[in-house]
Amino acid sequence: MGVVFHVVYLFSIFDIYFKSPLVHGMTPHQVKSAPPADRLVLFVGDGLRADKLFQKYDDEPTGTKAPFLRDIARNKGTWGVSHTRVPTESRPGHVAIIAGFYEDVSAVTTGWTMNPVNFDSVFNESTHTWSFGSPDILPMFQHGASDPDSVETFMYDAEAEDFSQDTWVFEKVEDLFLRAAKDKALDEQLRSKKIVFFLHLLGLDTNGHAFRPHSKEYIENIALVDRGIKKTVDLIENFYRHDGRTSYVFTADHGMNNRGGHGDGHPDNTRTPILAWGAGINGPNEKNPTGHDEFSADWGLSDVQRNDIKQADIAPLMASLVGLNYPLNSVGKLPLVYLDNTPQFKAESALVNAIQIYEQYKVKHDEKKATELFFKEYAPLSEDKCAARARLDAIERLIEEKDYEAATAQCMDWIDRSLAGLRYFQTYDWLFLRSIVSAGYVGWIVYSLSFVLDLYVFGHRRRTSHRFESPIVTIAALAALGGLYMLLWLQKMPYMYYAYVIFPVYFWSEVLRRRQTLVSVLKLSTTSNGIIKTGIPVIGTIIGMEMMVVSFFRREIISACFILGAVWPLLMPSSIRRQYPGLASLWSLSCMATSTFTLLPVEKGEDVSLVLAGTAAIIITGLIFISAGRKILYPVNSKGLTVQDAALLRKSVILVASQLTMVLASGILVYDTVRRLAEKKGLPLPNQVLSWAIFGSSILVPFLYDASHDHYLKRLCVIFLGFAPTMILLSISYETLFYYSYCTTLVLWLVLERKLYMLPETASARQRAGAYVNGDGKTEKLAGPLRMLQAGDARTVMMFVFFIHVGFFGTGNVASLSSFSLESVYRFTTVFNPFLMGALLILKILVPFLVESAIFGVLTRALQLPAFSLFLLVVSITDISALNFFYLVRDDGSWLEIGTSISHFCISELFIIFIILLFWLSRALVGNIRVHSLE
Repeated sequence: MGVVFHVVYLFSIFDIYFKSPLVHGMTPHQVKSAPPADRLVLFVGDGLRADKLFQKYDDEPTGTKAPFLRDIARNKGTWGVSHTRVPTESRPGHVAIIAGFYEDVSAVTTGWTMNPVNFDSVFNESTHTWSFGSPDILPMFQHGASDPDSVETFMYDAEAEDFSQDTWVFEKVEDLFLRAAKDKALDEQLRSKKIVFFLHLLGLDTNGHAFRPHSKEYIENIALVDRGIKKTVDLIENFYRHDGRTSYVFTADHGMNNRGGHGDGHPDNTRTPILAWGAGINGPNEKNPTGHDEFSADWGLSDVQRNDIKQADIAPLMASLVGLNYPLNSVGKLPLVYLDNTPQFKAESALVNAIQIYEQYKVKHDEKKATELFFKEYAPLSEDKCAARARLDAIERLIEEKDYEAATAQCMDWIDRSLAGLRYFQTYDWLFLRSIVSAGYVGWIVYSLSFVLDLYVFGHRRRTSHRFESPIVTIAALAALGGLYMLLWLQKMPYMYYAYVIFPVYFWSEVLRRRQTLVSVLKLSTTSNGIIKTGIPVIGTIIGMEMMVVSFFRREIISACFILGAVWPLLMPSSIRRQYPGLASLWSLSCMATSTFTLLPVEKGEDVSLVLAGTAAIIITGLIFISAGRKILYPVNSKGLTVQDAALLRKSVILVASQLTMVLASGILVYDTVRRLAEKKGLPLPNQVLSWAIFGSSILVPFLYDASHDHYLKRLCVIFLGFAPTMILLSISYETLFYYSYCTTLVLWLVLERKLYMLPETASARQRAGAYVNGDGKTEKLAGPLRMLQAGDARTVMMFVFFIHVGFFGTGNVASLSSFSLESVYRFTTVFNPFLMGALLILKILVPFLVESAIFGVLTRALQLPAFSLFLLVVSITDISALNFFYLVRDDGSWLEIGTSISHFCISELFIIFIILLFWLSRALVGNIRVHSLE
C-alpha cells in the first residue's frame, strides 16, 4: 500500500503545479498588415550556451569562434539571451521555441520524442516547412501538424548520431536549393510566401556530452556551426537574389553545464543565445546600449544593446515576421524591441498577441465556470463579453487615430492580465488538492506509526479482519469517499483526483481503528517519565528530519552533523570510553574526516592522484584485516582453532587477497586510461575489456559468496572490497576517498551501537533477548525471543536516515544526475550512449547505499530486533521530508529554483521505494551471519 501511495502521489505535483497548458477550441489570428518577410530561416544549436557563443577567445585572431554571428550581433541584427524553462531538454525547448508554450513537465514520463497531444506551431501555420536534422526532434512537429505533408523532414538515421550531424544538415539544405534548379515545382514552392526552413544542429549537444562545453571539440563545433550558417545564408540570399524578404533567427533549445549535462535549472542550462537579423529585424542599438550585467561583461559587446527574452517569446516573433497565425497555445509575449517596422505594424502585432492570449484565458474561464460548483471570477478580468468587446474596440480606435504608443501599452497590459488570469485558473484547484494530499501524507505517517507501535512496541498481533470490527468507522469512511467522489464527478475533475482521495480516507479510517494504540501512547506521554522517554525522541526525530530537509539546500549541514557526531562518545556512558578508548577515538576521527566531503565543491576536475590515494587506503585496510583476521574473527580464549575454523580462516584470507588484487588492478587501470585519454590516444581495448571484467566479477562476489555462519565483520569486509573496484573505476577525484571514509564510519557506528546495547546497564533488555554474561565477563548471544522496539531505537533510525543523506550528497548532488561527471564512465566507454552512461552513473551513486544496506541488516540482528521493525520505523518518519518538499515545489521564480524543487520532491517521494530496495538488498548481502560482541 505504501509503495502505491507514494507512486500515485508523485504525480500530484504535476496536477497541482504543472497542469497541461494546452487549450482547445480557439480561432487563430494574424496581423492584418503585410509582413516584412516572405520566408523565415530558424537555426537551433542544440545544447549551445550563450556565454560560449558570445565570449571572446584569445587564441583566435578575430577574438571569436563565431565571426559571422558576432558580426550579426554588432552590425546587422538584434541579439540577447533567451531564458529557457525546466526541464532543459531538447523536446520541451523546441516546443517553447516553435509552439510558444512551456510543455507540461509531466510529459517527461512519455519521452521527449513523441507528442502526448497534438499542438499548434509556427510550422503548422506556415504554407510549407522544410526541416533538417535529428529524428528525435523533427517528427513531433510533423505529426502535430494539421497537414503533415506541409512539414517536410530530412533526417539522418538514429544510428548516425555521431559528431558529423551538422555538416550533414548544411549539405542537405544546399542539396535542396540545387535541386530547385532542375525541379520547377520545387522552385515554385520555394518562392512562395509564408514558408519556413528549420535547421536542427545536434553536434554541439553531442560534443558537449562527450567532451564538456569547455573542450576543444565543443568550441570547434561552434566554429563549424558559424561557418555553416554563413554558407547557408549566402546560399539563400543568392537564390532569392538578395530580395530582402528573408528573416533569420538563431537560438538554442537549452544550454549545458560544465560537466556536460543538462536537464535541471542551472543557469548554464537555461541561458541560451538569441540572434535575429534580416527582413523586419532591428539593427543594433549603439546609441544607448542597455541590458548588460556581469554575465556579459567580458564578451566585448557592451557597446551594443543586449535584449533578453523568454524562450516562448520567439514563436510570436517568428509568426509576426512572416505573417503567420500566432500558434494557438502560445504564451509568448511579442518582443517589440526586435521588430523594425512601422508603429502601426507593431501596434497591430501587439493587438493580435493580446487577443490570442486572451482567448486562451476565456476558454479556461468558461471551462472552469461550467464545472465548478462554487465558481469565483478572476477579478481583474471579471467582465462580460460586451466589456471585452469594448476594450478591443477602444484599442482598435486608438490604432485608427494613430495613437500607436497608447494602443501598444494597452495591449501589453491586456496580455499581462490575461497571462495572470491563465495562472489564476491553473492554480484554481490548489487549495482542494493540497488539502487532500496533505491529509494523505499526515494520514500515512500516523497510520504507519500506529502500525509499528501496535506490532513492535505493544506486541498486538491483530488479525486481518480487524478492519471490519468497527462498522461505524467503515460506514463513515465509505460515506466520506462517496461524498468526495460525487464532488469530483460533478466538477468533472481528472481521473487521477479519484486516486488521490482514496488514500487519506483509507489511512485515517485505519488510524481510527487503531485508536486504542494511540490513546495508550498519549497516556504514556503525559506521565513525567513518559515525557522523557517519548517526548524527547519524537522532538529529536522531527528536528533531525527538518535538518535533513535543509541539507538538500545546504550540504554544509551534513558536515555540521558529523562534527556533532564526533562528540557523541562524550555523551555515552563512561564505561564505553574506559573500555574502548580506541574505538571512541576512531569514531570521532572518522566523523571529522567524512565531514570534509560535503564541504568540497560538487564540480570537480579530474585528479587521478586522489583516486590512487583512495585505492591505497582500501588496500592497506584490507591487508590489516588479513593480518589481524584470526583475532577479529575468532576472539576465543582457547589454545588454537578448530579444524573447521582454521579452514574458514584460510578461505577468508584467499578471498580477501583476491579482492585486493582486483582493487589494485582497478587503480592501475584508472591511472593508465586517464594518461592515454589525456594524450588523445583513445581508450585502449585491453583497458576497456579488463575494466568490464573486473567490474562484473567484483560486484558479483558479495551476492554469490556463501556467507553462512560468517562473522559479521568478515562479511562486511567482503562487501566493502567487492564494491570498491566499481567505485575506483567510476571515480575521477575524491569519490574513492569518500567511499573509504563513509564505509569506515558506518562500520564504526555499527560497532558502537552494538557496544552500547551490550552494556551491563541494559541487562534486562539482553535477558529478554536471551543474552547473558559469562564467567569471564564476556557477553554472548543465545537463541531466544527478539525484543520490542524502545524509545532509544529512534536514535538508530535517525542515524540510518542521516547516512542515506550523506550518500546522496557526499560526492555530488543526487537531485541532479548531471552533477556527476561523464568522465566517470570513460574507463568503460567513450562512445556517447546516454542509456549506458546513465546506468553506470546511477550505479556509482548506489554503491555507498549497498554498503549501508548491509550495515543496516547486520545492525538489526546486532540489536536483536525483528528484521522488519527498524525498516518500518524509517518508513514511518521519512514522509516528514516529503511533506516539506511538497509545499516547497515551485512553478515560478528562477528556473534553477523550479528545477531544484521538482527534483527534491521526487527524491523524497521515491525515498520509500528506495528504502524497500535497501531492505531487500540487506537480506541478499548479509545472509546468515554470526553477530558476536567484540572485546
